[in-house]
Amino acid sequence: MFKTLKNAFKIPELRKKIGFTLLMFFVIRLGAHVPVPGVDSSVIKDFLSNQDGVLGLMGALSGGAFENMTIFAMGIGPYINASIIMNLLTIAITKLEELQKEGEEGKKKIEKYTRYATIILAAIQAFGITYGFRNGGLFIQPGLWSYIVAIVSLTAGTAFLMWIGEQITQKGIGNGISIIIFVNIISRAPQGLGALLQYEKPVATAILLVLFLMMVAFVVLIQEGERRIAVQYAKRTSGRKVYGGQSTHIPLKVNMAGVIPVIFAMSLLSFPATITQFFTANPTGFWGTILKWLNLNHWFGALFYILLILFFTYFYTSITFNPIEVADNMKKSGGFVPGIRPGKPTVEYLTRSLNYITLAGAAFLAIIALAPVVFTAIFKMNISIGGTSLLIVVGVALETVKQLEAQMLMRHYKGFLNS
Repeated sequence: MFKTLKNAFKIPELRKKIGFTLLMFFVIRLGAHVPVPGVDSSVIKDFLSNQDGVLGLMGALSGGAFENMTIFAMGIGPYINASIIMNLLTIAITKLEELQKEGEEGKKKIEKYTRYATIILAAIQAFGITYGFRNGGLFIQPGLWSYIVAIVSLTAGTAFLMWIGEQITQKGIGNGISIIIFVNIISRAPQGLGALLQYEKPVATAILLVLFLMMVAFVVLIQEGERRIAVQYAKRTSGRKVYGGQSTHIPLKVNMAGVIPVIFAMSLLSFPATITQFFTANPTGFWGTILKWLNLNHWFGALFYILLILFFTYFYTSITFNPIEVADNMKKSGGFVPGIRPGKPTVEYLTRSLNYITLAGAAFLAIIALAPVVFTAIFKMNISIGGTSLLIVVGVALETVKQLEAQMLMRHYKGFLNS
């Protein structure tokens, strides 16, 4: 990775892109320290001190901007939610499915709809935060004007982050939205490392550091892991030319769903507790028992969390990879899997292979997601970096390096053709 970065800085075009990306890093972190006018951030900090669920995840993905109640407090979360919703609607709404198949023009229209949906979701989320904390002392001078300023500031902050993400994608290196989340998570790394080094048991600290490195290696291994389905294209003659005849493969990634299942599972599991916190800090009775069982520290909550990850992994994988469509495209192009007949047998073979590898991916996600909980219980200390954050950081780093290598390879090809 470091060799790739070193070589990239030698190329003026890539050096310019890297410089622009680093400049956007500075803008992102600068905005994470600009407070929303008229709020007392200590209220949010006190509220989040015992939160490890969806609000804790928001704090991690925003790089501490949420607990400090800055203009970037909501981060890029509304855009991610809007993108997921648009992906789901593409399957349900025929018009959107047709747009997706129109190529670049259709993609631009869907992106435009995603931006509109982002602003709407950001405004709704900003209203929810303002309404939920309005009586908790968040606002220095409570009133309609303070509420409006807070909602507009939070919504504008998310819209600005969305614009920065698009600029990084166009003029910088990597996927802009992923880069924003990456920067925010990494910004909290020194704080977490400092807390770990202050732990009073040096042997336990050393063991934790070794386990963390092993987790990183495990994530890299699984993120890069894939099963390659061999595909052979039949030869066909047109005039004096012969087409086809080459061999290729369909890569089925072990973790095709990415980090989405973990985010969905965590959000759904912690939603009841998060809503309850707005009304009472210590729920009792039947509802208090339910919330206790849904906690990750309880065996039922951990088991339910694993089942949710399993469900959402299969659900999201079925959205991103359609065996029927892949088999039809292969058949139209004269392709076939060796030893498997085209058509329905190919669909069944792809589905069976996908189910096996998805199960392995779901098990991997469950292990990574629960590892910090297990480490916390064993070593009796709070592990600041969660499995979700680790998946995002490693995944984005690998993808960015791949893009750098692809652009350097493309430049070498251009130089060869022009010489």
